[in-house]
This record gives sequence, structure tokens and C-alpha cells, in this order.
Amino acid sequence: MVFEKNIKSLEETIQLATDLAKLLEAQHTITLEGDLGAGKTTFTQALAKGLGITRTVNSPTFTIMKQYEGRLPLNHLDVYRLADSEEDLGWDEIFYGDAVTVVEWAHLIEEDLPKERLAIEIVRVDEHARKFLLKPMGARYVQLCEELLK
Repeated sequence: MVFEKNIKSLEETIQLATDLAKLLEAQHTITLEGDLGAGKTTFTQALAKGLGITRTVNSPTFTIMKQYEGRLPLNHLDVYRLADSEEDLGWDEIFYGDAVTVVEWAHLIEEDLPKERLAIEIVRVDEHARKFLLKPMGARYVQLCEELLK
């Protein structure tokens, strides 16, 4: 099952992420895929703001993970540099703790991801427009998508 949301502007991307943030609970995992410049970090920044995080959120490319405190803690991972790595960063603590987790380039750690999660692929249509493909894995994520897009 795939839900599709067409976005025409940066403001609509921010609104989608903010709306999603309102529905999130501890241990929710969101994976983000998309080409460089598709908007993964922009989406995560808006999601963080929606979670009440006031710190500046930027891509953790060189640190792999950054943690932020808000209504719920947020683990923001960019696992691009873990390609071909066998490194275990303590996945259980990351995914099954009290935080929401967002993983950019998640396909690189596919075997370590929770089986139930919300996979989002961001497809760049033009300078401002994006197509968001939301692929819920597990009943609670199907419900989350239905609530988000109603």
C-alpha cells in the first residue's frame, strides 16, 4: 500500500511534516529516501519544529546521529556514510526507546530497521514541487497515513 501526496511548494512540505509531527508517538520510525536536494533534511526540520524542538536541526552527515528534545525526543540519523559498514550503533536503544526516529538514506541499514515503520520517498518534480510516496509498514502506520491524509 502506497499513499501519494503531491506538494507544490516549500510551505506545503512544511505543513505536511508539521501535521505528521502532531500524530507521532514514541518509538515511531520514519525513513526518508530521495535524491540529494529532494528535501529530506527540510522535511525533518519541519517535523522537528512540529515536535516542539527549538534547536536548529541540520543534517547529521558527519556525526551519523543527532538527538533533539521537544514534545518527544527526536533521533535524526543520516546513515549515508554507513554504506558497506557492519557498525551497530545500538539500534535497539535508538528505535525502541522514548524517541521518534527519522533515518535518511535508510536503505543502507535495511536489515537493522524496525519491521514496522513509515517509509517516505521524496521525488523531486521541479524546483518547488515534490511527490511524497508514503509506504506504511504495519497497521499503526497505515492508520497514521490515513489520519495524516484525510
